[in-house]
Amino acid sequence: MDYTVIVTGIGAIIGQGIARSLRNVDENVKVIGVDLKPNNLKDLFCDVFCRKPQCRQESQEYTKFWRNLIIKEKVDLVIPGIDIDLEYFHDHRSDFKDIKRVFCLNQPELVDISRDKWLLGQKLRRNGLPFIPGMISGDWEECISELGPPPLLMKPRHGNASRGIVKINDKDDFIYWRKKAGNNFMIQKIVGKAEEEYTVGVFGYGDGTAGEPIILHRTLSPSGSTQNAVVINDTEIANMAKILNNIFNPLGPTNYQFRRDEDVLFLLEINPRISSSTSIRASFGYNEAAMCLDFFLKKQRPVSPVIRYGRASRYTEDFIVYDSNNF
Repeated sequence: MDYTVIVTGIGAIIGQGIARSLRNVDENVKVIGVDLKPNNLKDLFCDVFCRKPQCRQESQEYTKFWRNLIIKEKVDLVIPGIDIDLEYFHDHRSDFKDIKRVFCLNQPELVDISRDKWLLGQKLRRNGLPFIPGMISGDWEECISELGPPPLLMKPRHGNASRGIVKINDKDDFIYWRKKAGNNFMIQKIVGKAEEEYTVGVFGYGDGTAGEPIILHRTLSPSGSTQNAVVINDTEIANMAKILNNIFNPLGPTNYQFRRDEDVLFLLEINPRISSSTSIRASFGYNEAAMCLDFFLKKQRPVSPVIRYGRASRYTEDFIVYDSNNF
């Protein structure tokens, strides 16, 4: 069967990973890539590129753009590739109900709580799970009294990936970055080491169950996305993912990020969408984009993938398009 799928954030590594994954499905899929800025990569990853308007997301013009594009191209499925698009479609679900199109969106409650790292930590605490000690108020002396000696982490309470996270070594750091952050901040104890980070992909069915996870032991790039990864089998992490599934009832592609501190597994954050490591996962047999076609369009649970084991590294490659007057 033929499908037309919008992939947003086609200029970012996540959108590109989704588009590449759609190239590996059995069905004929027309990929419409959407991004704020045009670039040569559109020719590499999508069949049609559409530049979205540079205007406020709350404006009628912005909503009109999406409605017109979806209707004109007879789109079957919209897969948000970046957080800003996920949050827009989540906040404006009612604006698209009448056009009867399918959006790859997680449970509303999960999207909301994943936006707020503080509320997420409190939810973990109430459910008896390990949570990273933190504070959202207080001066420097109160922070070190409550959380222990520096260094500590200051991070945006509302944010994603590693953007905006800084290490606080002393009171001067605290005062400087606290002023920069305004009200959108929280202070946390540093747990574990960067060498003990894991990203886990699950595909939830909305009832507390999910398919088998894929677990990557990873290191991060400066932008906060996965740079190097090893596919592993870890019973403790798999069991923790099942516990979280039961608590949050994920719907569709969902990403749990963990850090291990000795014998304690801490949840760093939840991404209620396809994550930046999706192209790596697809290469090892875990194709989240294909699962979205099965689940959201065909209304069937995806077949459990056969996951291959190995390691992956990302590198920068040049993509060249010559002007026609060179020939």
